[in-house]
Amino acid sequence: MMRVGIIGAGAVGTGMGLLLSRRGYTIAGVSSRTMASAERAAARLNCPAFADPETVARRSEIVFITTTDRAIGPVAAAIAGRGGFRPGQTVIHMSGSLTSAVLDPARQAGALALALHPLQSCTDADMAVANLPGSVFSLEGDREALPLGERLVNDLEGEYFIISPEAKPLYHAAACVASNYLVSIIDLSYRLMQAAGMAPDMVARALAPLIEGTWGNIKEKGVPRALTGPIARGDVATIASHLQAMAARAPELEEIYRAVGRYTIGVAGRKGSLNARRAALLGQLLANSRGKSPFRVPGRSPNKKRS
Repeated sequence: MMRVGIIGAGAVGTGMGLLLSRRGYTIAGVSSRTMASAERAAARLNCPAFADPETVARRSEIVFITTTDRAIGPVAAAIAGRGGFRPGQTVIHMSGSLTSAVLDPARQAGALALALHPLQSCTDADMAVANLPGSVFSLEGDREALPLGERLVNDLEGEYFIISPEAKPLYHAAACVASNYLVSIIDLSYRLMQAAGMAPDMVARALAPLIEGTWGNIKEKGVPRALTGPIARGDVATIASHLQAMAARAPELEEIYRAVGRYTIGVAGRKGSLNARRAALLGQLLANSRGKSPFRVPGRSPNKKRS
């Protein structure tokens, strides 16, 4: 089985090393920014640790550079400058935003270059081991390196698709929305619930079933059919009441609520549950600056002080 070197002993690098070693690959060595980090990973991978990445590369047929994105290019250049790459190797990075061009120093030494990125979130090595198998991966790089990428994905029981270098920024933006921005949207919900008076230690517990139920609906029905709620129904008065309450109690959250609401109008339109008139009214409401809404919540007078 092929010899694999890991350069960058973080969550993804260590996790991939563990997964591949369990599937018969030989882990030839590991290197990291600090020797302590390399030794911790090496203890888990049952392989030697090295202070210099070029030694790991020389010992390996497959070289994973799983450092931070900003370090991939400099590390590849340093290894190439010290004679660590050669023909017959495949050098792989797992960045979602960078193309294989960042590995050009390896190409210039005769190695093949490949970007292999999992659509998955891995906060530590154990999460990587749990989450990476069965994931969808993007592959981009040298044509001769693609069969190895396909083999690695198949060994992880995943799926893959070939992406062009030009498409990687949009691909990575989509991944950020699905993972990073989803966390932010849920945080927005948490903060609004706390502004409504719920104790902070209850918020996650209270909203978890709703979040999980929504995801279940998306998996079962897809987008946009899973969309429910006042925008999907064209309920202008309810959205106006949200904005009035936010203006009074959580004004710092109103801008993002408006922006997400405007986007949701389009989702509701694709679902077919929102007619053009209601969509226009909602768009006007959500586009207005705070405190200038032309809509009233039924039963409330905007000019009369409430006791």
